[in-house]
Amino acid sequence: MAQQGVQLDRETFSCSICLDLLKDPVTIPCGHSYCMSCIKGFWDGEDEKGIHSCPQCRQTFTPRPVLLKNTMLAAVVEQLKKTGLQAAPADHCYAGAEDVACDFCTGRKLKALKSCLVCLASYCEKHLQPHYESPTFEKHKLVEPSKKLQENICSLHDEVKKMFCRTDRQSICYLCSVDQHKGHDTVSAAAERTERQTELEKSRLNIQQRIQDREKDLKELQQEVENINHSADKAVEDSEKMFTELIRLMENRRSDVKQQVRSQQEAEVSRVKELQEEMDQEIRELKRRDAELEELSHTQDHNQFLHSYTSLSPLKEDTHSSSINIRPLRYFEDVTAAVSELREKLQDALRDEWTNISLTEVDVLLPQPQPTTRAGFLKYSCELTMDPNTAHTWLLLSEGNRKATVMRQEQSYPSHPDRFTTCFQVLSRESLTGRCYWEVERSRGGVRVAVAYKSINRTGDSDESGFGHNKKSWALNCCKNSYTFHSNGISTPVPVPQSSRVGVYLDHRAGILSFYSVSETMKLLHRVQTTFTEPLYAGLWLYHGTTAEFCKLK
Repeated sequence: MAQQGVQLDRETFSCSICLDLLKDPVTIPCGHSYCMSCIKGFWDGEDEKGIHSCPQCRQTFTPRPVLLKNTMLAAVVEQLKKTGLQAAPADHCYAGAEDVACDFCTGRKLKALKSCLVCLASYCEKHLQPHYESPTFEKHKLVEPSKKLQENICSLHDEVKKMFCRTDRQSICYLCSVDQHKGHDTVSAAAERTERQTELEKSRLNIQQRIQDREKDLKELQQEVENINHSADKAVEDSEKMFTELIRLMENRRSDVKQQVRSQQEAEVSRVKELQEEMDQEIRELKRRDAELEELSHTQDHNQFLHSYTSLSPLKEDTHSSSINIRPLRYFEDVTAAVSELREKLQDALRDEWTNISLTEVDVLLPQPQPTTRAGFLKYSCELTMDPNTAHTWLLLSEGNRKATVMRQEQSYPSHPDRFTTCFQVLSRESLTGRCYWEVERSRGGVRVAVAYKSINRTGDSDESGFGHNKKSWALNCCKNSYTFHSNGISTPVPVPQSSRVGVYLDHRAGILSFYSVSETMKLLHRVQTTFTEPLYAGLWLYHGTTAEFCKLK
């Protein structure tokens, strides 16, 4: 137990740098204590940084603290030595295979505490003392122990490499600068280090700034994840409530129809049964009268026959037709037809409106660059078809509703509230969110290649419903000799391309809409940067004699 206590004392009063008992102990501002020579050597290596730190807790100090001997701690250490506490065995200071050995030790070498860039040698604590005590070594540069000191010696001239050749980007000695490297751009190693140190600090500042930016991005991404999860949970919860309400409403309507049919069934069956009872009673009465008449017909006495016959009560008038006309009716066919019609309307509504319930693409990573090649754009290609319910009545849709042609007479489209009535326009059936790319091929006349919100007006003059004439649409007007871009009634001239095919790239979330002339290379015609607040739909506005189509890209 006594030995254990002594060991504890030795660890308590040992320097964490040399791992030996404190010699000339000093206490630095953070409260940790070291040998004066150990902490001086450690701080000498940090002088260039301008910031000095504690080897244990890494607290920094600016400027370099003045070191004063801790007399009380020194007295305690001396007193402990007198009571039997000696320096720790030197075995732990011997240099191993991975350590830098003292160049001045004989026999078994101790670990080097510092290396000198002037002497090009490494020193243990004992042999390092002259560098701290003698003015001769005052200008020597001490650094952490290094095994690469010999790399500072020129192999040709055995001189210290104090120069740097910027031409060949290597360290050289002075003789090299006037010999092999004569005429080269050479400076002192210290000057080059100063310049490179400045670059290094700038690089570090740039890296640190990027780290801060990325850490900020990470926080924003984490917040975005939380927002997405919250929004998704709320959307699911709200959707469940609404679908539950719809299901409840449907269940109520189903129950009402069932109750109505059963009630009507009961009333009709009751009415028929009443008629049956009346007829049964009439049949019984007729049979009874027939039996009376038959019996009377067999009476032999003429006077009795005449008396009985004349006393018979008159037969009730027949209130029913001679026969019941059973019509081949399907009594509740009208109910079935009404339910069937309701089903078809619901199916149409779910099919046509489902695109508005599509999930928005989660694109919260670092912004991705816009493609530059057609192959890059094709990664985002989408197959589009035209919605017949939006087509103007003078447009003929063909090729699976991918092609539109302006005709000389109206087509037999049914009336629909989504149909354009003024301009020869049509919208795609599919909505556009996220990143999308499609191409439009035109022939003969002009066409406007557009995107629009579904809420765009379908009636009224062209300023209200025409693509590019309002705040709900953006359009590239492609004519034979001129191209213009239109948005909110403002037109912008566009260089004429040598291609009949236009490519459209949409990044809905980023608010980017770009139009390209498609050939072997992609030539940008016009780009829009805005904020889209609704899903978009591809649109075409055709002029007389024009045919245009959404191209197949897959």
